[in-house]
Amino acid sequence: MNTKTKTKALTLALCALLLAAATALTSLAFLKSYDAVNNTFTVGKVAITLDEAKVDEYGTADTAAGRVKQNTYKLVPGHRYTKDPTVHFAAKSEASYLFVKVENGLSAIEAGTTIEGQILANGWKKLNETNGIYYKKVGANQTNSAVDYPVFAEFTVAGTADITGYETAEINVTAYAIQSDGFNTAWAAWSAGGFE
Repeated sequence: MNTKTKTKALTLALCALLLAAATALTSLAFLKSYDAVNNTFTVGKVAITLDEAKVDEYGTADTAAGRVKQNTYKLVPGHRYTKDPTVHFAAKSEASYLFVKVENGLSAIEAGTTIEGQILANGWKKLNETNGIYYKKVGANQTNSAVDYPVFAEFTVAGTADITGYETAEINVTAYAIQSDGFNTAWAAWSAGGFE
Protein backbone atom coordinates (compact mmCIF):
# COMPACT_ATOMS: atom_id res chain seq x y z
CA MET A 1 0.00 0.00 0.00
CA ASN A 2 1.37 3.32 -0.96
CA THR A 3 1.46 6.39 1.24
CA LYS A 4 -1.44 8.05 -0.57
CA THR A 5 -3.65 5.08 0.01
CA LYS A 6 -2.64 4.81 3.62
CA THR A 7 -3.42 8.50 4.20
CA LYS A 8 -6.77 8.13 2.48
CA ALA A 9 -7.61 5.07 4.57
CA LEU A 10 -6.56 6.84 7.77
CA THR A 11 -8.61 9.91 6.82
CA LEU A 12 -11.68 7.75 6.16
CA ALA A 13 -11.20 5.93 9.45
CA LEU A 14 -10.94 9.26 11.33
CA CYS A 15 -14.05 10.59 9.59
CA ALA A 16 -15.95 7.45 10.53
CA LEU A 17 -14.78 7.82 14.14
CA LEU A 18 -15.84 11.50 14.25
CA LEU A 19 -19.24 10.65 12.77
CA ALA A 20 -19.76 7.95 15.38
CA ALA A 21 -18.79 10.36 18.19
CA ALA A 22 -21.12 13.09 16.88
CA THR A 23 -23.97 10.59 16.65
CA ALA A 24 -23.33 9.44 20.22
CA LEU A 25 -23.22 12.99 21.58
CA THR A 26 -26.39 13.93 19.71
CA SER A 27 -28.21 10.98 21.22
CA LEU A 28 -27.34 12.29 24.72
CA ALA A 29 -29.22 15.62 24.26
CA PHE A 30 -32.34 15.52 26.50
CA LEU A 31 -35.30 17.86 26.64
CA LYS A 32 -34.95 19.76 29.88
CA SER A 33 -35.78 22.99 31.67
CA TYR A 34 -34.76 24.81 34.87
CA ASP A 35 -36.41 27.36 37.17
CA ALA A 36 -35.93 28.52 40.78
CA VAL A 37 -37.58 30.59 43.49
CA ASN A 38 -35.27 32.67 45.65
CA ASN A 39 -36.64 34.16 48.87
CA THR A 40 -35.22 37.17 50.66
CA PHE A 41 -36.44 38.55 53.97
CA THR A 42 -36.38 41.93 55.64
CA VAL A 43 -37.30 42.72 59.22
CA GLY A 44 -40.23 45.01 59.99
CA LYS A 45 -40.05 47.76 62.58
CA VAL A 46 -42.22 49.90 64.79
CA ALA A 47 -40.78 53.18 66.06
CA ILE A 48 -42.21 56.31 67.68
CA THR A 49 -41.03 59.48 69.34
CA LEU A 50 -42.95 61.92 71.55
CA ASP A 51 -42.32 65.62 72.00
CA GLU A 52 -44.06 68.98 72.41
CA ALA A 53 -43.55 72.62 71.46
CA LYS A 54 -41.05 74.64 73.48
CA VAL A 55 -42.97 77.20 75.56
CA ASP A 56 -42.17 79.94 78.06
CA GLU A 57 -43.45 79.72 81.65
CA TYR A 58 -46.82 81.18 80.60
CA GLY A 59 -47.33 78.54 77.93
CA THR A 60 -46.62 80.72 74.91
CA ALA A 61 -45.01 78.64 72.17
CA ASP A 62 -41.58 79.62 70.89
CA THR A 63 -42.05 78.91 67.18
CA ALA A 64 -38.33 79.43 66.46
CA ALA A 65 -37.24 76.75 68.93
CA GLY A 66 -37.20 73.03 68.29
CA ARG A 67 -39.58 70.64 69.96
CA VAL A 68 -38.72 69.43 73.47
CA LYS A 69 -39.35 66.68 76.01
CA GLN A 70 -40.17 68.96 78.95
CA ASN A 71 -41.54 72.43 79.78
CA THR A 72 -42.03 74.33 83.03
CA TYR A 73 -45.19 76.39 83.59
CA LYS A 74 -46.25 79.09 86.07
CA LEU A 75 -49.92 78.54 87.01
CA VAL A 76 -52.23 81.54 86.86
CA PRO A 77 -56.03 81.22 87.30
CA GLY A 78 -57.90 81.81 84.05
CA HIS A 79 -54.80 81.39 81.87
CA ARG A 80 -54.55 79.17 78.79
CA TYR A 81 -51.28 77.30 78.10
CA THR A 82 -49.94 75.64 74.97
CA LYS A 83 -49.09 71.99 75.59
CA ASP A 84 -49.20 69.87 72.44
CA PRO A 85 -47.67 66.42 72.96
CA THR A 86 -47.46 64.67 69.60
CA VAL A 87 -46.62 61.07 68.74
CA HIS A 88 -44.40 60.83 65.66
CA PHE A 89 -44.90 57.44 63.96
CA ALA A 90 -41.60 56.72 62.20
CA ALA A 91 -41.18 56.14 58.47
CA LYS A 92 -41.53 52.53 57.28
CA SER A 93 -43.20 51.41 60.54
CA GLU A 94 -45.61 48.50 60.44
CA ALA A 95 -49.34 48.85 61.17
CA SER A 96 -49.60 49.41 64.90
CA TYR A 97 -51.55 50.22 68.00
CA LEU A 98 -50.38 53.54 69.45
CA PHE A 99 -51.03 54.17 73.13
CA VAL A 100 -50.68 57.27 75.30
CA LYS A 101 -50.85 57.31 79.07
CA VAL A 102 -51.86 60.75 80.36
CA GLU A 103 -51.42 61.57 84.03
CA ASN A 104 -53.15 64.92 84.51
CA GLY A 105 -52.42 66.47 87.88
CA LEU A 106 -54.47 69.55 86.95
CA SER A 107 -57.71 67.83 85.98
CA ALA A 108 -59.56 69.20 89.04
CA ILE A 109 -58.84 72.83 88.09
CA GLU A 110 -59.21 72.68 84.29
CA ALA A 111 -61.63 74.96 82.41
CA GLY A 112 -62.91 74.90 78.84
CA THR A 113 -62.27 71.85 76.73
CA THR A 114 -60.45 69.46 79.03
CA ILE A 115 -57.34 67.57 78.09
CA GLU A 116 -59.38 64.37 77.92
CA GLY A 117 -61.96 66.07 75.68
CA GLN A 118 -59.19 67.10 73.28
CA ILE A 119 -57.68 63.61 73.27
CA LEU A 120 -61.02 62.06 72.32
CA ALA A 121 -61.64 64.78 69.70
CA ASN A 122 -58.27 63.86 68.11
CA GLY A 123 -59.53 60.32 67.50
CA TRP A 124 -57.93 58.54 70.44
CA LYS A 125 -60.13 56.04 72.29
CA LYS A 126 -60.13 55.09 75.96
CA LEU A 127 -58.51 51.75 76.62
CA ASN A 128 -60.82 51.42 79.60
CA GLU A 129 -62.69 53.87 81.81
CA THR A 130 -60.25 54.31 84.68
CA ASN A 131 -56.59 54.23 83.76
CA GLY A 132 -55.90 57.37 81.66
CA ILE A 133 -54.68 55.27 78.73
CA TYR A 134 -55.87 56.00 75.20
CA TYR A 135 -55.17 54.24 71.92
CA LYS A 136 -55.30 54.56 68.16
CA LYS A 137 -54.97 51.78 65.57
CA VAL A 138 -52.93 53.09 62.63
CA GLY A 139 -51.95 51.64 59.28
CA ALA A 140 -48.38 51.07 58.17
CA ASN A 141 -46.40 54.21 57.42
CA GLN A 142 -44.99 53.48 53.96
CA THR A 143 -43.64 57.01 53.52
CA ASN A 144 -40.11 58.27 54.08
CA SER A 145 -41.11 60.64 56.89
CA ALA A 146 -42.90 60.36 60.22
CA VAL A 147 -46.68 60.68 60.51
CA ASP A 148 -47.80 62.91 63.40
CA TYR A 149 -50.60 62.01 65.79
CA PRO A 150 -51.39 64.94 68.15
CA VAL A 151 -52.57 63.95 71.62
CA PHE A 152 -53.93 67.32 72.79
CA ALA A 153 -53.07 70.99 72.21
CA GLU A 154 -53.51 73.01 75.40
CA PHE A 155 -54.91 73.30 78.88
CA THR A 156 -56.68 76.14 80.68
CA VAL A 157 -56.74 76.80 84.42
CA ALA A 158 -60.21 77.81 85.65
CA GLY A 159 -60.53 81.47 86.60
CA THR A 160 -62.02 80.49 89.95
CA ALA A 161 -59.36 77.85 90.68
CA ASP A 162 -57.57 77.86 94.00
CA ILE A 163 -54.08 76.94 92.80
CA THR A 164 -52.72 76.54 96.32
CA GLY A 165 -51.23 73.08 96.59
CA TYR A 166 -50.61 72.73 92.83
CA GLU A 167 -46.99 73.91 92.97
CA THR A 168 -45.75 70.38 92.29
CA ALA A 169 -48.59 69.23 90.00
CA GLU A 170 -47.57 67.65 86.71
CA ILE A 171 -49.08 66.61 83.41
CA ASN A 172 -47.13 63.57 82.22
CA VAL A 173 -47.63 61.89 78.85
CA THR A 174 -46.00 58.59 77.90
CA ALA A 175 -46.36 57.03 74.44
CA TYR A 176 -46.12 53.36 73.46
CA ALA A 177 -46.45 51.41 70.22
CA ILE A 178 -46.78 47.76 69.26
CA GLN A 179 -47.52 46.06 65.95
CA SER A 180 -51.23 45.44 65.38
CA ASP A 181 -50.73 42.24 63.39
CA GLY A 182 -51.59 39.27 65.58
CA PHE A 183 -53.87 41.18 67.99
CA ASN A 184 -57.66 41.28 67.73
CA THR A 185 -58.10 44.08 70.28
CA ALA A 186 -56.21 47.04 71.67
CA TRP A 187 -56.41 45.47 75.12
CA ALA A 188 -54.73 42.28 73.87
CA ALA A 189 -51.94 44.35 72.28
CA TRP A 190 -51.50 46.47 75.43
CA SER A 191 -51.36 43.38 77.63
CA ALA A 192 -48.85 41.62 75.36
CA GLY A 193 -46.65 44.70 75.21
CA GLY A 194 -45.92 44.55 78.94
CA PHE A 195 -46.00 48.35 79.09
CA GLU A 196 -47.18 48.55 82.71
